[in-house]
Amino acid sequence: MLMRAALREARKGLGLTSPNPAVGAVLVIDGNIVSKGHHAGAGLAHAEVECLRRFKKTVPKSAVLFVTLEPCSTVGRTGPCTDAIIQAGVRQIVIGAPDPNPQHSGRGIDMLKTAGLDVRSGILAEECSALNEAYNKWITTGRPFVIAKCGMSLDGRLSRPPGETRWITSAASRRRAHQLRAQVDAILIGGKTLRADNPRLTIRGVRGAKQPWRVVLSRSGPLPREAHLFADRFAQRTMVCRAKNLELVLRDLGEKEITSVLIEGGGEILGHALDLRLVDKVQIYVGPMFTGGPVIAFGGLGAASTPEAPRLDRVRYERIGQDICVIGYPTYNGFTSE
Repeated sequence: MLMRAALREARKGLGLTSPNPAVGAVLVIDGNIVSKGHHAGAGLAHAEVECLRRFKKTVPKSAVLFVTLEPCSTVGRTGPCTDAIIQAGVRQIVIGAPDPNPQHSGRGIDMLKTAGLDVRSGILAEECSALNEAYNKWITTGRPFVIAKCGMSLDGRLSRPPGETRWITSAASRRRAHQLRAQVDAILIGGKTLRADNPRLTIRGVRGAKQPWRVVLSRSGPLPREAHLFADRFAQRTMVCRAKNLELVLRDLGEKEITSVLIEGGGEILGHALDLRLVDKVQIYVGPMFTGGPVIAFGGLGAASTPEAPRLDRVRYERIGQDICVIGYPTYNGFTSE
C-alpha cells in the first residue's frame, strides 16, 4: 500500500525530529511513486515539502500526495506545509493520522479542502499515529512519554551475585536496546546506579543516531565526578536532578521539549515510576537464567491487592536468540498512564 511507503519514509526520522513528529510523504503518479521525503530534523523541511522539492517538476493534476500526518497549518520553525502543498499545485492528498495538537487538529485538512483539494484522511490512521506515540503524549499533556526498560533474569533480578559483572541478556538484546536509546530524547537513571555501574548511556552501533540527554536523579550523597557521564565527550548532555520528585522531574523535562524518557534503572527508580503510574510503556529483556542477584527489577511498593496491580495491554513478545523481549503498555485499574 502506498501509505505504507510513506510510513517507511517516516521511520527514517525516528529519534531525529524531536520535538517535532516523524513524518513521511510520497508523491504518486499513475500508481507509481515518483518522489519521497521525510522530516529529518527540527528546523528542516517537513516531509511534504521535501518530497515536492525532490520531484523538481510541475505536479500534474493526476498526482496524489500521501502523507502520514495531517500537514501543519501554522508558522513554527518552518512555514505552514498547507501553503506549500497548495502552491505546488497538488490537487489530491491522502492523509494518515490527524494532527494530535488540539490547537491545530483538523485545521490543515479544512484549509486544503477550502483550497479545492480532494482530501482523504484516516488511512492507516492507527499505525501512523502509533509511530509518534511520544510526540502525541507530549503535545497534549506537556509531559514526556516514559518507557521503562531493563534486562532481567527469570527470577526478576537486574544483577548477578556480588562480584560478578557478566551480562544477563545476550549481545543481540543489547544491540536492540541501543536501537531503543536512539529513538528517545533522554535516558534517566538513579544516583545509586551511577555509583554502582558507572554506565555510559551512549548509543553504539546505530548509524546517524543523536545522543540523548542523560539524566541522573539523586536524592542524597555526592556523585563521582570521574564518572563517564561527567567526563566523556557527551558530558554537556548530562543533567543532575537533586532531591526532586520524579513526577516533577518529568514535568521539567517536558518543559525543555524532551518528549520521551527511557528509564533504565535501577530497580528502585523503575519500581517508583510504576508505583506513581508514570510509565507509559515497558520494554523488558528477559535472559534465560536465575541469578539470585541483589537488585530486584521494579522494586517498588507494589499493589495493595491483585485487582489493583498494573497490567500490560497490547502486549508483544519477541524472541531474540534465547532471550525474550516483552513490550506492552501498562494499565492502572483499567486506565492507561495518560
